[in-house]
Amino acid sequence: MLRFGILSTAKIGRELVIPAIQDAENAVVTAIASRDFSKARQLADRFSVPHAFGSYEEMLASDVIDAVYIPLPTAQHVEWSIKAANAGKHVLCEKPIALKAEEIDSLIAARDRNKVLISEAYMVTYAPVWLKVRELLASGAIGALKHVQGSFTYFNRDPGNMRNIPELGGGALPDIGVYPTITTRFATGKEPKRVQAEVERDPEFGTDIYASVKADFGDFELSFYISTQLAGRQLMVLHGTEGYIEVKSPFNADRWGAEEVELTNQNHGQSQIFRFQDSRQYRREIEAFATAASGGNAEVVSLESSKNSQRFIDAIYRAAEKDGWETV
Repeated sequence: MLRFGILSTAKIGRELVIPAIQDAENAVVTAIASRDFSKARQLADRFSVPHAFGSYEEMLASDVIDAVYIPLPTAQHVEWSIKAANAGKHVLCEKPIALKAEEIDSLIAARDRNKVLISEAYMVTYAPVWLKVRELLASGAIGALKHVQGSFTYFNRDPGNMRNIPELGGGALPDIGVYPTITTRFATGKEPKRVQAEVERDPEFGTDIYASVKADFGDFELSFYISTQLAGRQLMVLHGTEGYIEVKSPFNADRWGAEEVELTNQNHGQSQIFRFQDSRQYRREIEAFATAASGGNAEVVSLESSKNSQRFIDAIYRAAEKDGWETV
């Protein structure tokens, strides 16, 4: 059993990841840390976790954990991932793990120096819906892929929310722009060559709140839009010469709606629907991470892949400042 310590009492940990760890077959939460000990103790009691710490450093120095899950504000991910690695702990860090691609080099160095696993928590890469999409593409089910279309939006103008605070790493692209990009890269195994983009910022917050992106992958293109100030929507469609694939709940598969992949043929005369009941993508993420951290054979998100993800996002920001294509 891989023993996890949770670095903070953040909402995503409370509601999604801690329950997933406790539900996993090969992992358990043994400690929770907060800068406010009472909060750590309260959350630990809620999940019957034996240890609570009033500082992150104290938990990292303890021998009651083997790994940490980091759901801190984005701007703190690199710092605490390195600190955890230097303490000899494996690291599962919320996305995005960094705000610039070059920052990931220091994480790779810390991983290699300390011989630990550091992985970015892209739960979608463990979801049965995306494993099915990857399988269908590889089998030629839609012929030659020519276009991927995506959207991910929600509405949030809470000034106290970290997604609306630039200093904490807020913004639509770091928060949700990473999903159409990672799923396209994951399903196809391809990397973007160049991008065009328009990005809109909130005049009050200063964070990016809308982006429209076109990316050239060579054999196909990806177009998507995202926003933190539009009515909620999630959709991904992969269109080929012989058919197309529609992913009904592409990102929040366990909360948004039906966990389905629909494959439609060329003349729109036949469709196949693949349903996944209660896929528990967060649990699958934890179990794969725990297996890999223990030396087993499991596919996890590597820091090299994370660097390519962030290079994509960095290029989108650059493209928004110019008229025309920007090299990734």
